[in-house]
Amino acid sequence: TTIKFALPNSGPVSLVVYDIAGRLVKTLVNGNMEATNHSVVWNGRDSSDRQVSSGVYYYRLVADGFTDTRKMMLVK
Repeated sequence: TTIKFALPNSGPVSLVVYDIAGRLVKTLVNGNMEATNHSVVWNGRDSSDRQVSSGVYYYRLVADGFTDTRKMMLVK
């Protein structure tokens, strides 16, 4: 899954994947990023590099006072 987003300002960014129960699955980004278009790939693996099961997942993007949460479906 490729997650695309644009940052109007440089600064700290957090992009995290959660399961349907709200448990942390994987942190994809946690650091400073430049103001430009970005794309981050989630390979369907958790923080321990184990393949997760098919189902509904959420990702949360937090940057410069902005927060957005979106739903995605992992299908094997």
